[in-house]
Amino acid sequence: MKKIILLIDDDIDLLNSMASYLIPEGFTIHITTNACNALENLTIIRPNLIITDIMMPNIDGYELIKRIRSKKNWYQTPVIFLTAKGMTQDRILGYNLGCNAYLAKPFYPEELIAIINNIFKQLESHKQNINHNIQKIQNKKQDPIFNSLTPTEYKVLILVSKGYTNKEIANKLKSSIRNIEKYVSRLLNKTKTRNRTELTKLTLLNSLNKLKGE
Repeated sequence: MKKIILLIDDDIDLLNSMASYLIPEGFTIHITTNACNALENLTIIRPNLIITDIMMPNIDGYELIKRIRSKKNWYQTPVIFLTAKGMTQDRILGYNLGCNAYLAKPFYPEELIAIINNIFKQLESHKQNINHNIQKIQNKKQDPIFNSLTPTEYKVLILVSKGYTNKEIANKLKSSIRNIEKYVSRLLNKTKTRNRTELTKLTLLNSLNKLKGE
């Protein structure tokens, strides 16, 4: 499947130029000249990565990434800042806000392509590690806490570990959101965890402990 990249910059010539050398690399490209339009169309475009300028009217790149990171469905989407602002403090601010890479203009297209490919390789490696650990959990349940779970609780646990929302879990298990909320609450009580993040970490830790014991 082709990776979808959203390019955001108020310089249309630069957007067209970037698109011209990213498309031959096998990427699907969407361009827009303002961040407002980008935010309004995230669910339509569904980008795998966003490359954005910082100095833009109305909503600048810093505000854009704040809003992206605040959205449940998009907070993990990689963001590359492509900008003329190359001062150290600007870079620090960008990284603190959660950008994955920072490339100052002017730039070499080959460098941008290398950064993009590296980000996708890291994401794929992370995804494979998580899936591998979750598969181990599915295949082997040695921890007494996990052995005490009912089949439905176990299904909910696996979906929570994969990052599914209660609504998504309800749809997959053909149940109500209220019932899923009860199952998640029961899982938290049984595992003595405080939230979904701790529950996921405990689940993955259990898998890693099994791997060490093999």
